[in-house]
Amino acid sequence: MMRLLLSGLSPAGPLGRLTTLIFHRVLTEPDPIFPDEIDALRFDEICGWLASWFNVLPLDQAIVRLREGRLPSRALAITFDDGYADNHDVALPILRRHRLCATCFVATGFLDGGRMWNDTVIESIRTARGTTLDLRGIPGASLDVYPLAAAQQRRQAIESVIARVKYMPMELRLATVTDIERRSGGNLPDDLMMKSVQVRAMSDAGMQIGAHTENHPILASLDELAIRGEMLRSKRRLEEIVGRHVTLFAYPNGKPHRDYGAAAVRIARELGFIGAVSTARGVATQSTDPYQIPRFTPWDRRRLRFGMRLVQGMRTTCPEQVLA
Repeated sequence: MMRLLLSGLSPAGPLGRLTTLIFHRVLTEPDPIFPDEIDALRFDEICGWLASWFNVLPLDQAIVRLREGRLPSRALAITFDDGYADNHDVALPILRRHRLCATCFVATGFLDGGRMWNDTVIESIRTARGTTLDLRGIPGASLDVYPLAAAQQRRQAIESVIARVKYMPMELRLATVTDIERRSGGNLPDDLMMKSVQVRAMSDAGMQIGAHTENHPILASLDELAIRGEMLRSKRRLEEIVGRHVTLFAYPNGKPHRDYGAAAVRIARELGFIGAVSTARGVATQSTDPYQIPRFTPWDRRRLRFGMRLVQGMRTTCPEQVLA
């Protein structure tokens, strides 16, 4: 039933549609603060559904075949953003068991013991001692006193702080999260992101590695020289690690106009990437800019609801893009 419905929405050939899913982490077990985060059992279930419903392609092949009008019916690609260690430790064995390929977009500045700014916020609040965390007085941040007695309160505090910090200039953002870490008094992990050897192992196992900048900045806030540097340093570092060309790119955060603009799209093309992905919701058709491939992921837990949410997303064939 689901395959028939999906085949009608996503036929083979020039009328084909490419569905691209986005994931970040796959945890070993459920997180009490973020119970909706994907864990191993849930990811295994999702991979089973995808393997039975879709023709899952490596993203680079999918983009080329989309452009040439040669997609198979029910074409789908799987992607991960940022470069978390659990992509290697947890997701990779599940993907291989289901004979699926995925593309991992890696922010290279956090490899080998680094930590992304948002994870510093998350882990600072997760591990903060006491039932409140006073973040008042941090310059330029407009933060507050946050109750932390319950897991739900910690999640609300994390979401509130991230929303306020996310679009700060990169230097101010780093200073702010460093202050948050200091005030929390927590013990933060240094093994959240992949090591270089794990990136290489992902590539050797048949997964694709894509660039995701060096420092995960909001590209729309940078000048063209800085955008080019972020993209190029990420690309070159990953090529050193995996020993092959890196031909795919993901815009950090990925919302058209807000997170990236025409300059980033043009530079991605100039640097030799064959395609790039955003987080605009919808699917790609032959008329879609290959440097703005949309992505989405249903978060429903039940098979039928997950499938129907996929169907709903696949009906969005004109997702937001920037004019480049």
